[in-house]
Amino acid sequence: MGITKTEIFTDRQNSLAIMAKVLGHPARIAILDHLFNIKACVCGDLVNEIGLSQPTISQHLKELKQAGLIKGNIDGNKVCYCINEEAWQRMRNNIVSFLDQDPYKNDCC
Repeated sequence: MGITKTEIFTDRQNSLAIMAKVLGHPARIAILDHLFNIKACVCGDLVNEIGLSQPTISQHLKELKQAGLIKGNIDGNKVCYCINEEAWQRMRNNIVSFLDQDPYKNDCC
């Protein structure tokens, strides 16, 4: 397998690829949906809400946090997670801008 040469791509292209990858798993979508639906930080157990094991949930939370889409704060012996609103808006703007491109500007195919 070859090395990914991310440095040859623009920041926008790399950012979109990271977001597409992090949104590419239904468990992460379910976690984000849950955080949006409760409209608050979740400090409790997501296992019962999502239906996956604790290690699996933890791995998906780690991916979402690394991508910057969620924030985590330590509250005693728990970590509370919520949507990172600034990162979410930035991702939303990038995706909308990408999808708003006109695919019919050229005369091919």
